[in-house]
Amino acid sequence: MTARPANAHQARLLRLLRDGGPNSRAQLGDQVDLSRSKLAVEVDRLLETGLVVADGLAASRGGRRSHNIRLAPGLRFLGVDIGATSIDVAVTNAELEVLGHLNQPMDVREGPVAVFEQVLAMAAKLKASGLAEGFDGAGIGVPGPVRFPEGVPVAPPIMPGWDGFPVREALSQELGCPVMVDNDVNLMAMGEQHAGVARSARDYLCVKIGTGIGCGIVVGGEVYRGTTGSAGDIGHIQVVPEGRPCACGNRGCLEAHFSGAALARDAEDAARAGRSDELARRLEAAGRLTAVDVAAGAAAGDATSLSLIREGGNHVGQVIAGLVSFFNPGLVVIGGGVTGLGHNLLAAVRTQVYRTSLPLATGNLPIVLGELGAVAGVTGAARLISDHLFSPA
Repeated sequence: MTARPANAHQARLLRLLRDGGPNSRAQLGDQVDLSRSKLAVEVDRLLETGLVVADGLAASRGGRRSHNIRLAPGLRFLGVDIGATSIDVAVTNAELEVLGHLNQPMDVREGPVAVFEQVLAMAAKLKASGLAEGFDGAGIGVPGPVRFPEGVPVAPPIMPGWDGFPVREALSQELGCPVMVDNDVNLMAMGEQHAGVARSARDYLCVKIGTGIGCGIVVGGEVYRGTTGSAGDIGHIQVVPEGRPCACGNRGCLEAHFSGAALARDAEDAARAGRSDELARRLEAAGRLTAVDVAAGAAAGDATSLSLIREGGNHVGQVIAGLVSFFNPGLVVIGGGVTGLGHNLLAAVRTQVYRTSLPLATGNLPIVLGELGAVAGVTGAARLISDHLFSPA
């Protein structure tokens, strides 16, 4: 993809076609503040760039029928979601529909060189399957703070060896296309906004609970990253004074008391201490426990598993309650690997938020699980790069 929109009007048209699919000139005209003649000029210029193509006749609205317009069907975006323990890579079309998706276990602590070797191998596999001849752009999510303008991670607590690594520059050279980089939870928020539970929301919070905990903040339909890119780093808000040591160097952080890693540790402690026969059986069989085991234990009625989920949900709810009182969102979405705990976790979070936040903020506040699961991040990554490319050069 070499062409870029020449002005804000063209950028607006491209994003409308991305988010709404093929549309007629008349229907596009209903959504943009342009005269019919000006709209025709801008659409014709986009047709000349090859970014959009004619796509059959539109339904009649009286008079001569016009052609539908759609984004070029050959456009391909690469979405990469790097988690603490796995990598998701997907190819999407211009409307951000996932055409192919791969997942691979990978420890982010192995460092950027090893991780990106795996990412490039997965991207090559998707290309070889015939889904894409090449990529017009790529979006990358990483599980740590990112200096957004430069696409560089900054002192990420669970990513040793990544501080200052030029992710955007390195991958752009390898992939041969523009690359944008962001925190993984911001991409989850963008994915749920594009195709998930937050489609109609303008001001909302997206909380990701996995190996770490973060929060995507969406204001007026746009991700809010803060002055330096670290907005939403809620995993390092203190929930227990002088509590457990955290990877960030402080004590009592939310992430230290409830995350995938913390939950697994607490479950193993409970199993070894004889507090749960169910968890003990699972530990003996597998040699280790994960949040999946706690979820299974809860489903089987294990009191210790249910107690661990409730306690963790209370900690998360305590932090979210403060955010709700401060930000007054219209929606809270909870996603990430630990959401396999499902409605037991959700109930604990809701109870804490509804009990401690003001009624004016919570009276009509849905707190829900995300819809997209593993594809939320890669969809958001494709949305990130398309936002960049569908902006005036």
